[in-house]
Amino acid sequence: MFRGPSIPTATVGDIANDAFILDVREDDEWVAGHAPDALHVPMMQIPARIEDIPEDRDVVVVCRVGGRSAQVVAFLQQNGRDRTINLDGGMQSWAASGRPMVSEDGGAPRVV
Repeated sequence: MFRGPSIPTATVGDIANDAFILDVREDDEWVAGHAPDALHVPMMQIPARIEDIPEDRDVVVVCRVGGRSAQVVAFLQQNGRDRTINLDGGMQSWAASGRPMVSEDGGAPRVV
């Protein structure tokens, strides 16, 4: 059976503490909880904001569970951003592993 190109994927445990995190979730998801130093660019804004994404370092792309971020990784790689990696399990895995999170609404950080 034919399969598309392989998307580079990493688990939460593979991610360095100083990794560049690109969060492609929607605004309400971001507000509820995200990695402290992540860059927020909703998925549909990626083409217009591709220049905001570094080319000179690894970029870990994250969404809620990994589906949207895999699509973004594929798009970015097709556009010359070879150092992009999908976070397996997304923010759900991030939160479950106890990695730091912050919220923008004053509540406890959470994944919605």
